[in-house]
Amino acid sequence: MTVIDPETQAGWVPEADEVDDEEEMPLSLRLSIADTLTLGNATCGFMAVYFTTTGILIPHLTDSQESGMARNSAATAVILMLCAAVFDLFDGLVARKLRSSPMGAELDNLSDLISFGLAPAYFVLVYGMVADDASQRVAAVGAVVVLLAVVLRLARFSCVTPANGMFQGMPSPFGALTVVAIVLLELPFVATLLAILGTAWLMVSRVEYPKPRGRLAIAMLTWIVLGMGLLAAWAFGAPGGQLLLQTGCALQLVTGAVIPLFATARRVHNFRDNRREARAAQLP
Repeated sequence: MTVIDPETQAGWVPEADEVDDEEEMPLSLRLSIADTLTLGNATCGFMAVYFTTTGILIPHLTDSQESGMARNSAATAVILMLCAAVFDLFDGLVARKLRSSPMGAELDNLSDLISFGLAPAYFVLVYGMVADDASQRVAAVGAVVVLLAVVLRLARFSCVTPANGMFQGMPSPFGALTVVAIVLLELPFVATLLAILGTAWLMVSRVEYPKPRGRLAIAMLTWIVLGMGLLAAWAFGAPGGQLLLQTGCALQLVTGAVIPLFATARRVHNFRDNRREARAAQLP
């Protein structure tokens, strides 16, 4: 009951318990530890766009001769995308071990769109503007294709439940890092564009990729840390840094192409086993 002061005609403040109940934050708006990691993913993606703009695009537009700045900024942008991949790896692990909020899946998709859709697509777009043998308009088309491939993949992932611990299509973090590796290889423009389009197709295809769990997650984390080291060596002009970086980028492309072959071989092997079991069951 609210008591009215006859002199002021103002109501007394309700009891503390009633205020707490009314102002208590809805469960759907509370951030979990996994959500915090997901927001770190989004932050890294945005900062990758920032360094790509300030360190590569603006110096090119202003005819700056500081090539070292462009190299350092490119390395920083890619390292930030690698950090986003680490956040994306751990937020899923933490969500399975601890409580996750109801909006965790939506936050994850939005963050992935920034870090693994916008950031690599923008990297391709800027590459088309600064590379000597590149076509800006054609590179813009390639960037749009990468962005739309990630959008379609994330939308499909929200609607389809993966089976047997496999992803359908190349995961967006792996696809984003593959696109960036293609650009850093400094291949001829036509070869670069075709490889980027092929990666975008793999992301929306039905080719199976394993989920990063257990030993595979450890291997992926090790590969990311190694990639950061190669980028740092390249950025600071270490002896052989350029060769080491290109070797790492080439291995990224080979890995992206070879993993589906193992998945396909596993499916063929399972199909043959099922046929053998069916024939054995039909025998008298």
